[in-house]
Amino acid sequence: MTDQVKSYLEKERARHLDEVMAFVRIPSVSSSTEHKVHMKEAAEWLADSLRRAGLEHVEVMQTNGHPVVYGDWLHAPGKPTALVYGHYDVQPAEPLSEWNTPPFEPVIRDGKLYGRGATDDKAQLYTHIKTVEAFLRTEGRLPVNIKFCLEGEEEIASPNLAPFLEAHAERLAADLIVISDGPMHDEGVPSICCGLRGLCGFQIDIAGPKNDLHSGLYGGGVANPVSALVELLASMKDTDGTITIEGFYDKVRPLTDADREASRPLELDDAKICSELHVPELYGEKGYTFLERTTARPTLEINGIYGGHQGEGLKPIVPSSAGAKVSCRLVDEQDPDEIMALIKRHIDKHQPQGVTVSVQQSHRGKPFFIPPEHPYIQAAAKAYEDGFGKPPVYIRSGGSIPIVEVFYRLLGTPVVMMDFGLPGENMHGPNEHFHLDNFDKGIATLCRYWQELQLLSEQA
Repeated sequence: MTDQVKSYLEKERARHLDEVMAFVRIPSVSSSTEHKVHMKEAAEWLADSLRRAGLEHVEVMQTNGHPVVYGDWLHAPGKPTALVYGHYDVQPAEPLSEWNTPPFEPVIRDGKLYGRGATDDKAQLYTHIKTVEAFLRTEGRLPVNIKFCLEGEEEIASPNLAPFLEAHAERLAADLIVISDGPMHDEGVPSICCGLRGLCGFQIDIAGPKNDLHSGLYGGGVANPVSALVELLASMKDTDGTITIEGFYDKVRPLTDADREASRPLELDDAKICSELHVPELYGEKGYTFLERTTARPTLEINGIYGGHQGEGLKPIVPSSAGAKVSCRLVDEQDPDEIMALIKRHIDKHQPQGVTVSVQQSHRGKPFFIPPEHPYIQAAAKAYEDGFGKPPVYIRSGGSIPIVEVFYRLLGTPVVMMDFGLPGENMHGPNEHFHLDNFDKGIATLCRYWQELQLLSEQA
């Protein structure tokens, strides 16, 4: 970045952090009707931030759910146009008892900003806004054209963003999409995410007798929905962690020796992971490392089980119903709807006796991958080296951002994921936080990235 931009950012840092804290203070929980008013407040607050930064054509655009915030600056003829995506909604803060400080009363402690949404995605999103502001306030222009598309439904699987993209495809047209909404590989190890796993989420509900029954009178004579659920779920995996649903792995590409060699420098310390998670040992699909299991292999995880008596003491009953929420992370060419069809076929084949089973798909998202050799990725690598003082590593994320694949498919534009969070920042958990050192380095990286894209266009 230029000396002017650097000096401006240093001078305005305290104000920028105050603004981030004000942003985090808004309880923009998209999954709760209780917070609908706060969602609107967050969208309007964000729109005002874009205007103050110098963006034009700023608009809060309504969808069938929460609004999308748009803004642009398009005065760099002949230069690339980057569409910056982010989200202003956050996960619920519960359980509140596990927070050291209230989740929506942000505090800075030991160089970290604590509060719900700090790393996912408010502080990371804000690095983009402050980068634009720094250029426009000091130089009066940007190295490239910029558009912002900031949604309020990422945490509920973006149900209205795909229709929004289709309806406004011309307005959102760009040469690349840039997203900062995840963790780097590790502290002090900048990284560029070239791949995301897809997602297939579903709910299983099992109905038995019309109401809970006395286990002394009916136990052993009527099918127990909780037992049936446990039996059904157990049929989906073997003891080696392999998913037993027929056809599940058909579109998964086997890891090659080259794949494994490339990931070897990224391998994490198993003992350290166990210590941090307070577990006696790691577990997963036999024949794969922890990194491979969590980034390059598909999974099936039971997210929650319910049924029967949950209160204090024993209530000897045959429950009337039971259910579970399950999610699968997908890789390579796995399609969430095809996987759901395989799961339903498996459930039909393993239908427990004496109960009725229903299945409902809740989430879907396709996997995504962009080659590290792509010119926009290589430009990002140079920017990271400048911002963090060392070259980045290339990683695949174990998580899913379904809208990334939707952006790529609907707008036909490469997606560059430039993350500045860290794995241990309790994203979605109590005491979520963001390292402010990465706030500064993230802005420095983005400043250099826009300049690298400008150079790239001039060399073409």
